[in-house]
Amino acid sequence: MDQKIIPVILSGGSGTRLWPLSRALNPKQFLSFFGKNSLFQDTALRVSDKNTFTNSLIVCNNEHRFIAAENLAAFGLKAESIILEPIGRNTAPAIAVAALDVLKNFGAENDLMLVMPSDHIIKDEKGFFEVVKKAAAIAKQNYLITFGIVPSRAETGYGYIKEGAPIKNSVGFLVEKFVEKPNKETATSFVNQGSYVWNSGIFMLRASVYLEELKKLQPEIGEACEASYLKATKDLDFIRLDEESFTKSPNISADYAVMEKLASAGKIAVVPLDVGWDDVGNWDAIAQNSPQDENKNSFLGDVVSLNSKNCYINSQSGIVAALGLEDIIVVNLKDVVLVAHKNQAQDVKKIFELLKEQKRPECSSHTKVLRPWGSFETLDEANGFKVKRIVVKQGASLSLQMHHHRAEHWIVVRGNAIVTCEDKEFTLKQGESTFIPLGKKHRLENKGPESLEIIEVQTGRYLGEDDIVRFSDIYGRNK
Repeated sequence: MDQKIIPVILSGGSGTRLWPLSRALNPKQFLSFFGKNSLFQDTALRVSDKNTFTNSLIVCNNEHRFIAAENLAAFGLKAESIILEPIGRNTAPAIAVAALDVLKNFGAENDLMLVMPSDHIIKDEKGFFEVVKKAAAIAKQNYLITFGIVPSRAETGYGYIKEGAPIKNSVGFLVEKFVEKPNKETATSFVNQGSYVWNSGIFMLRASVYLEELKKLQPEIGEACEASYLKATKDLDFIRLDEESFTKSPNISADYAVMEKLASAGKIAVVPLDVGWDDVGNWDAIAQNSPQDENKNSFLGDVVSLNSKNCYINSQSGIVAALGLEDIIVVNLKDVVLVAHKNQAQDVKKIFELLKEQKRPECSSHTKVLRPWGSFETLDEANGFKVKRIVVKQGASLSLQMHHHRAEHWIVVRGNAIVTCEDKEFTLKQGESTFIPLGKKHRLENKGPESLEIIEVQTGRYLGEDDIVRFSDIYGRNK
């Protein structure tokens, strides 16, 4: 094909139904459930063929910008753009800002976009690739395409799309109507009819056509997104949308904002997909897509089981011993243990929301927190002190900073540390230590050939992560 397709990967989801593994600072799409790759990485690799696709355009929130960039860099992939949303506003605005960027970089004559969530699985990637190429011919005729999954069961957790008349000489159909999530009886009738497909949330469309229709149907979204993009600032390799403008956009999905409203006008096409798709939206879905033993159990980590059936047990902290369990989910982490019946998997989100109301830190981060320079892990804490294990990647540097409420004692356990404290710079080798007094400017760097690891002991009356003043930072962070 002569015109390349521009992949747009939407990565703003929070994955709260997959708590406690998925958390605000490291959500579902950046986690590995079925192998070494994260769901985000699998999505990017799926569209990495340079004969068919350009580099991907990423839309994500500010807190995930470095994780997204590092996920790409791990496979030598480059993003066309990484657009940062200051606040989540659903898929209609996210696709709009992506479309604006596409028109700027490629022009209206080469603006064909394939829009994908970053947290789905597709087992038959070759089949997906072939259908996408065929769908491009329909999108070039100015149809807005949604991909519909051929249903394998009477699922009540997905919306459905009714196929209408076939589009001549193509793999697509006009959309007759969109249907909200049905009850079991209705879902069964849909599957039996054979003309209904699941709504996947994957789209193919021309940027210019989408923006034109959006401005007609949802002028508030169009105006807010255009203003936020025109006022956007460049931050390292990221495009930071203007927060005041973007916040004015209504919070609405592309289905509600555009697709459903245009179905009766014959402008929306659906292309069926039968490629082993799943949105893996809860722990039961993870279990269904994981390897199982003869008793339909899926065990990850250190698990010992007797007389258990149809269970999913994921242990990342110590041994889990299961005896006589059936249809149970167990996720065992250092700071949280989730135990749930499989028929309650959709309601894990309710537990998350309850803990969020209580302002529990287990909602936002793990004991190990990723940073652009490496990571830190809390090993112990009590009133007046906290102990961390800090890992600094080769060539990386923490910001020049100070704290109002805490002092720090650093002990090097691996590698060599370059330490700045006020106007002094010195090297610490393995086994050596230093003390950083409260209120003193300091920096930690790793210029050695291996990762630097230190044990940090904090002491003070307040030990929160927000007690930090940055003076300079190579990653462009100001807070």
